Amino acid sequence: MDRTLIIFKPDCMKQGHVGQVLARFESAGFKIVGCRMTQLTSALLREHYAHVADLPFYPEIENFMSSEPVIAMALEGEGVVDKVRGLLGPTDSSKAEKGTIRGDFGKDVMVNVVHASDSPENAEIELNRFFSPGELY
Repeated sequence: MDRTLIIFKPDCMKQGHVGQVLARFESAGFKIVGCRMTQLTSALLREHYAHVADLPFYPEIENFMSSEPVIAMALEGEGVVDKVRGLLGPTDSSKAEKGTIRGDFGKDVMVNVVHASDSPENAEIELNRFFSPGELY
């Protein structure tokens, strides 16, 4: 079985959409194998967003992602990375179709409800970043 990291972002938490989004993942047949609520630190965010941490817009990402506690979740299922990304819709919520998670609940490229790993390789890296050994079941 494949696994992926999901982060319920600050907008999702603040607007109370976690239950609705989680229900869509569960309805799609994915199993929750790890879950924790956390306040993201600057160090963790800089590591997670290392690919853009030196760009001028990075401080806005860090401010947003640390503005509220988030829920980090590990989902498991056959082809979970691609299937979750299909449920989410494009990263830019303004371009996401209604019926997708981002199309229904998101606003733009940053305020887009959920982070999800973009490849099985990155899922493994990200899961190890957010969960310690023994926290995934």
